[in-house]
Order: sequence, then C-alpha cells, then structure tokens
Amino acid sequence: MDWILFAIFLLATFGAGATGAMFPPGDWYDRLEKPPWTPPNWVFPVVWTSLYLALAFVGARLAPMAGSEYAMAFWAMQIAFNALWTPVFFGLRKMRAAFVVMLLLWVAVAGLVASAWPLDRLSALLMLPYLLWVTIAGALNASVLRRNPSFA
Repeated sequence: MDWILFAIFLLATFGAGATGAMFPPGDWYDRLEKPPWTPPNWVFPVVWTSLYLALAFVGARLAPMAGSEYAMAFWAMQIAFNALWTPVFFGLRKMRAAFVVMLLLWVAVAGLVASAWPLDRLSALLMLPYLLWVTIAGALNASVLRRNPSFA
C-alpha cells in the first residue's frame, strides 16, 4: 500500500465529508416527518467515517493498477456526488434535487463496484456496504420527501 496515495484519497473523502459540518441537519431536519426506520443521529458519523476509510483504501489500491481508468472515474464521480448531496439537502433544503443527486451517487457507486470487480475483488467487496448505505440513504431521502412535500 502506498501510504501517501492513501493519505491523498483520505483527504478527498474527508473533504467531501466536511460538508456535513458545514451544513448540519439542525432544527429544520428535526421538525420533518421521518419514517420510523430512520437511523438514530449517532449512526451517521460512525457509518460515514467507516465508509470514508474504506473509500480511501479502495482508491489507493485501485489507482496504481493498470486498467483502472473506469474505476477511478467512478471513484471521482461518487466523491463529487457524495460531497454535493449534503449542501443540496440540508443547505438548500431541496429534497427532490437531493434525491436526484442520490440517484447519481448510487449509479457512481454501482459503477465503481462493477469496474473494480475484474481488477481487485477486495476493493469491489469493500464498496458493497457503501452501495447498501447509499441505497438506504436514498430510500430515506425519498421517504422524507414523500412525507414532507412542501420541501420538494
């Protein structure tokens, strides 16, 4: 493992995650009607920290591999949409637009898994929890939107 490359990817992931600190959920989100299966607030930083560490590891593994161009393009795509979702949902309070961002994030993560599989199965497998989490987050986004149509 190239630790400098890992550090670069780690900075990218935590840069994307910093939008959570810049655009916290706050009272607005607390007042929204949410489904009963909404994870408790403490789950989000724990899950995202774990996922960001896995993303950095996967990026550092895949980047130097021959033939990783598509995997790295999907890696870049997912981190861009990952960083965009929080400002759109919590900053602009545009849940419908955030759901579109979430769909694009899901496509990017699925593309990362698919393009990593032939190169490095460990990397692809490490991204499956991320795909699951984005699926859950997308369902939560859709459910909150449906329950609070005035904030579309």
